[in-house]
Amino acid sequence: MVQVTELGYIGLGVSSLAAWKSYAADILGLEVVDAGPRQAWLRMDYQHHRLFLEEDGSDDLTVLGLRVAGAEELLAMERQLKEAGVAFQRGTAQEADNRHVLDLIKLEDPAGVPLEIFHGPQVEYDRPFHPGRRMHGPFKTGSGGLGHCIIRDAGLDVSCAFYRLLGMRGGIEYRMPMGGPRPLELAFMHCNDRDHTIAFGLPSQKRINHVMFEVEHFDDVGLAHEIVSKAEIPIAITPGRHANDQMYSFYFMNPSGFMCEIGWGARPATHQSEYYARDSYGHEFHPPPEPRMSEVAAE
Repeated sequence: MVQVTELGYIGLGVSSLAAWKSYAADILGLEVVDAGPRQAWLRMDYQHHRLFLEEDGSDDLTVLGLRVAGAEELLAMERQLKEAGVAFQRGTAQEADNRHVLDLIKLEDPAGVPLEIFHGPQVEYDRPFHPGRRMHGPFKTGSGGLGHCIIRDAGLDVSCAFYRLLGMRGGIEYRMPMGGPRPLELAFMHCNDRDHTIAFGLPSQKRINHVMFEVEHFDDVGLAHEIVSKAEIPIAITPGRHANDQMYSFYFMNPSGFMCEIGWGARPATHQSEYYARDSYGHEFHPPPEPRMSEVAAE
């Protein structure tokens, strides 16, 4: 079975490109590259981009870009999808050029999340990453891709089965008592050394619950927390350490009304099944009220 190798890029539709460019550079530390009056690229390593923004008013995820190793693997993925009865479209040469990749196919997952499976991203070794603000060290990408995200699902069994078709492994890793007859179950899927690339299980009106950026230096989590606090951006989940990937992190709101997570110290994927009833410590939930989320989106 051919498999995807990483989360290569994310596309976001935003209401205010100016607000997102400022947030990306000054809060997250990403490098912002203008791509026109209504678009921008966001860099975090040598790749041409890891995120791209389009001012379309949606304030939501527009696409997840999942990488395969090369042209042969993309053709094999096409065959794999056809045999499973999954509809897809081959991207045009112009669409590939727009994404700065060699080739891609387009499809949707069972929850309607748009996907692009691609190979050959443009890598700019002649243009070292330049953070938007001071940082102690780089972002951690490499073989683990840009990071991870929790996205809307069509039921854990259905969504996990679909991503297994793309070569991912994983399943339920949290069963958290919530006071009702059944615990809250969260599922996590991995495709490389990163503990998880895509996860499901949290209800969301948007296609995305959060996107995680990992840093190489512990102090960059503390620095980000200080910057977020001084900017009075709502912190939705306080600093703490996850039980599954053992990452130390915190979560905060972005201008589109979902969360960003900055973390450090995650262990590699164990490639074995186990589950947890809670995180190691911290990570207290403090969801901001709806009016405050609207204020963030309007800033």
